[in-house]
Amino acid sequence: MSFFYNLKKNPFFKILTNIFVLILIPFLIWMLFFDDNSYLVHRKFDKEINDLENTVSFYEKKILEDKKTIKDLQDSLLLEKFAREKYLLKKENEDIYIIEFDTLKK
Repeated sequence: MSFFYNLKKNPFFKILTNIFVLILIPFLIWMLFFDDNSYLVHRKFDKEINDLENTVSFYEKKILEDKKTIKDLQDSLLLEKFAREKYLLKKENEDIYIIEFDTLKK
C-alpha cells in the first residue's frame, strides 16, 4: 500500500497520469510513425528531393559544357580537331595510330 501511496506523490507519475499527456503521447507516436504524412515519410521525400536537385545541377553543368563545345565547334579548325579525336576521322592518304597507355597500377 505504501508503494502506491508513494507512487502517487511522485511528480513524474502525476504528469504521466494527466489526461492531456495520456492523449498527447499516442497522438505523437501516431503522427511520427503511422500517419501518411509521418516524419519517416517526410525524411524519405526530403532525401528524394535532394537527389533530384543533385541530378538537376549535374545536368545543368553538362548543358553548360555542351554549349561551350558547340560554341567552340563553330571554328572549322576546332571542328576538325574534335572529329579527329572523338570519332577518329582522317583525311585521305593519312594513317592514324592510336596509342593506349596502361593506367592500372601493378
